[in-house]
Amino acid sequence: MGVSGSGKSTVASRLAARLGWLFLDGDSLHTPEHIAKMQAGLALDDADRAPWLRAIARWIDDRLAAGEAGVVVCSALRRSYRDVLTRGRPQVRVAYLDGSRDLIAARLAGRRGHFMPPRLLDSQFAILEPPGPGERAVAVGIENPPERVAAEIVARLGLPGQPEPEGRG
Repeated sequence: MGVSGSGKSTVASRLAARLGWLFLDGDSLHTPEHIAKMQAGLALDDADRAPWLRAIARWIDDRLAAGEAGVVVCSALRRSYRDVLTRGRPQVRVAYLDGSRDLIAARLAGRRGHFMPPRLLDSQFAILEPPGPGERAVAVGIENPPERVAAEIVARLGLPGQPEPEGRG
């Protein structure tokens, strides 16, 4: 979890590869209408996010029911959003990709082809509620390369991750 531009998709795909787990970028579950809204520079509201969060929760439930492990990317900026994904699912853990506004703004300025425009970054930080006590989350800084961030998540969550093969990343 984290604001747009924090490296969620990049880090999560590396994490899933390291662990040999399934991967879902939650952005793929946004409706075309919500993508258009964000492309127009309008932030989603809670009513927009509710069906999206439920779709991600269904994906998680399907993985759990099948006995499969997975990594899913979701901004999950508020505790109430994370609760939709974690409530009644003690196996689900949250990794918060934590970075300064300046670092993330610089990354967004160089990003191409994503529907989330950099001008929405302030709205993301405005609603961000970093995970607190009782959430069983880990906060990981994003200053390092994605491979190192993924390795730190594996270590902090006590997961049995293997290093990626030579030449990847």
